[in-house]
Amino acid sequence: MFATSPRDLVHEPARDLTGRRIRAAVIGTGGIARGAHLPALRALRDEIEIVAAFDIDEEAVRAFCAEGGGPDVPRPYTDLDRMLDERRPDLVTICTPPVFHREQTVAALRSGAWVWCEKPPCPSLAEFDAIEAAEDATGGGGPYASIVFQHRFGSGARHVRSLIAGRALGRPLVAHCQTTWYRDTAYYAVPWRGNWAGEGGGPAMGHGIHQMDLLLELLGPWTEVRAMAGRLVHDVETEDVSTALVRFANGALATVVNSVLSPDEVSRIRVDCERATVELTHLYGYSNDDWRITPAPEVDAAELARWRDPGEDVPSSHLAQLRSLVADLRAGRRPRASGADGRTSLELITALYKSAFTGTTVRAGEIVPGDPFHTALHGGVPGWAPPRPLPATEIPV
Repeated sequence: MFATSPRDLVHEPARDLTGRRIRAAVIGTGGIARGAHLPALRALRDEIEIVAAFDIDEEAVRAFCAEGGGPDVPRPYTDLDRMLDERRPDLVTICTPPVFHREQTVAALRSGAWVWCEKPPCPSLAEFDAIEAAEDATGGGGPYASIVFQHRFGSGARHVRSLIAGRALGRPLVAHCQTTWYRDTAYYAVPWRGNWAGEGGGPAMGHGIHQMDLLLELLGPWTEVRAMAGRLVHDVETEDVSTALVRFANGALATVVNSVLSPDEVSRIRVDCERATVELTHLYGYSNDDWRITPAPEVDAAELARWRDPGEDVPSSHLAQLRSLVADLRAGRRPRASGADGRTSLELITALYKSAFTGTTVRAGEIVPGDPFHTALHGGVPGWAPPRPLPATEIPV
């Protein structure tokens, strides 16, 4: 267990990384670790040495380490504290189910390691606050915990964000954010899926968070949300579809749809501005070619050509974000998608659930300690909250 006031902790001084590779460890050795984190770490082997991996499944972690680091041979562990103590990683990547993210992130931060944690960051704002409290609060160069929001880091998003922020396209007016994927009953046979205890939420939390994070990256702060959610197909505790209307501080209005009921799978963001429509259509990752800009009639060809030139193609990927994180780690500066910047998407998602389950409009900054949705996305609402466990005296025999 961790203390209630991690800011009372004194972090060790930032480690000197001059002239050496960053020592990295992987927590959780399942599909996302093997398919996304390990390839990104290997691609930066000149910068990163994979020194260890942890999993509660000894056979799985040994197999991961056997194939893991290329020329490096990570050491397998089934005891997280021991791994952190013996191997002293500079960077820990967390690839476990969301219910474990807070405890493992805080443990890594306390050991002096920076953290790169898979989305969603954790099941509630209260847990995210605990993670923030365990970070370096002195400006001493870390450690910090960054969330995997790789869609922010593609060249297309960077270019479009610059165009919108600079008002080259005029004011943003109307937006649409769509994560319509398909998951069958076999997907939900995995014990930790489809329930609040394991995932913390449904498709709004576990699937749509990437596109919603990118929408916030492009449009900036939101001010209010109105939402609905339903269980239309799957026998789960959480929702399997949600819809929302979001108002942004710049005045733009957006619709958001998150679904795991959609055989024609697509991820899409569309932003209608005064002078152009920008649209991104992809599934799990994009390149420059996946972006389209349609001008208003008065836009001349030369200006349109500049809009349509994002420069070198950097696809959205774990590797693109990891490159940025490594640069921040070496410089001792707070990375993107950490702290307040990492909290924005979780706050919007929490507000979406509160609005859907209470039938109210929820405003930014409204969900604070003491609000039931601050500690759980179901907010204890009957019909959505998990069943209350029976006391031993009430269990039928």
